[in-house]
Amino acid sequence: MTETETTVYDVVVLGAGPVGENVADRTRAAGLSTAVVESELVGGECSYWACMPSKALLRPVIAQADARRLPGLAPAVQGPLDTAAVLARRDEYTSHWKDDGQVRWIEGIGADLYRGHGRLTGPRTVTVGDKVLTARHAVAVCTGTRAVLPDLPGLDEIKPWTSREATSAKAAPGRLVVVGGGVVATEMATAWQALGSQVTLLVRGKGLLNRMEPFAGELVHEGLTEAGADVRTGTSVASVTRENGTVVVVTDGGDRIEADEILFATGRAPRTDDIGLDTVGLAPGSWLEVDDSLRVTGSDWLYAVGDVNHRALLTHQGKYQARIAGAAIAARASGVPLLETDPWGAHAATADHSAVPQVVFTDPEAAAVGLSLAEAEQAGHRVRAVDYELGNVSGASLYGDGYRGRARMVVDLEREILLGVTFVGPGVGELIHSATIAVAGEVPISRLWHAVPSYPTISEVWLRLLESYRDN
Repeated sequence: MTETETTVYDVVVLGAGPVGENVADRTRAAGLSTAVVESELVGGECSYWACMPSKALLRPVIAQADARRLPGLAPAVQGPLDTAAVLARRDEYTSHWKDDGQVRWIEGIGADLYRGHGRLTGPRTVTVGDKVLTARHAVAVCTGTRAVLPDLPGLDEIKPWTSREATSAKAAPGRLVVVGGGVVATEMATAWQALGSQVTLLVRGKGLLNRMEPFAGELVHEGLTEAGADVRTGTSVASVTRENGTVVVVTDGGDRIEADEILFATGRAPRTDDIGLDTVGLAPGSWLEVDDSLRVTGSDWLYAVGDVNHRALLTHQGKYQARIAGAAIAARASGVPLLETDPWGAHAATADHSAVPQVVFTDPEAAAVGLSLAEAEQAGHRVRAVDYELGNVSGASLYGDGYRGRARMVVDLEREILLGVTFVGPGVGELIHSATIAVAGEVPISRLWHAVPSYPTISEVWLRLLESYRDN
C-alpha cells in the first residue's frame, strides 16, 4: 500500500493553462508558496488546441485573402495555399505539442508543478495520485472547458472532430462537414476551406455568430460562401454514421451529405465533472458561481478563474481574471482590505466585465466589445445605434479593392457614452482595443471628438461614426 505524502502550500492551482499560469505568477510574486497541478500539457487548451494553432492556421488564409484584393499582387496569389507549409508552421506554434518550455517557465517563477489528475478531497485539500496538497489560503480552479457533443445515436463510434482535432489535424480532409454557427465553427470552416477541404457548414439557427450584431454573421456568411463553402442555416443533424470510412450525415430536412470528417462545434462545458466538487458541497460538472474577486460564492478559500465560472469564455478575459484573483488571494493572505479601485488596474482585486472584447478571425473579421444593440435594449438602456459602412473610409478602400464592412456604436443617450462597438471587415481586429478603451473607460462622446484618428487609416471610421451621431 502506497503511503500518502502531504505537502502544505499557501496556494494550490488546479490547471496549468494560461489562466492557472497567471494565478500562479501573481501569487508567487506576492511571496506565496504555490503548487500547480496539470493532467495534460502545461500551457493548456489555448497553447495546443485553441488560440495558437487556430490562428496559425488562419493567418495565411487571411493574408492571401487580403492580397487578392490588391491589383499588382492578386495575380501572384491566386493559386492554392501550401497546406503542408501552413500545417508545419502551426506545429511550430504548438511546440509540436511538447510543453518543455512552459514547464521551465513554471519552474522559473518558483512554483512547484505536479503532473496528474488533481481532485479536491475536502476543504483546502487537493489529491494528486498519492500526494496530498493542502492550501493555507486558497485553491484556484482553473480547469477550463471541454467540447460538448450532441446526443446523437452512435456518435462516439464515428469518431467526430471537436475543436481539438480541427486545430491539430495532420492533413486537410477532402470534404468536411462543420456543425455549428459560432466562433469555432466559422473560424475552422474558413481555415479548412482555404486549405483544400470542401466545407459544408450546418447551422441550426437563422444565422452565424448570433451573440454579435446580426450584420456580423451576415457578412461572415457572405465571405464563406464566396470562398466556396456551402453554408446551410436552419439545418440540424438528424443522424450521422460512418460507412466504409465515409461520414454520412442526414439532416432534419432529409438531405444526405457525405464527407471525410465531421466537426461538431456545438458548445462547451466546464471541466469540473471529476475534480471532487462534491467533497466541498458543490455539484460536479457545474459552472462555478463567483464574486468579482473570483471567489466561489459561499466559500472563503475556493476560487474559480477563467472559463469555469462562465463569465467570459475567452483566454484574454481568463488571464485578466487570473490577475484579479492573484491580487485578491495575496491581499486576503496578508490581511490587507480589498480595494474597489487601484491606480494600476491590473492589480485591482475586483473584476469588471462590462467591456469584454472578442475577435473572430474569419474573412471578413468580426470584432465586438460591450453590449450589442439588442442586449442594451433588453437591459433597459435608452440607446441609439450609429452605423457606418467601413468601405467608405479612405483607409479601408486603400486596404483592399472592393472592401466591404460595417461599424456600429451603441450610445447610451442618458450619459452619452458608448455601451458597445462592433466592427466587421478585413483587418478590424486591430481596431477593437480603441473601442474597448472607450467602453471600459466610459469616455464621454464629447471627449472622443478629441481622439483624432490618423489619416488614411481604417480607424478614421471613429470620426465618421461621431459625425453620423451628431448629424442625425
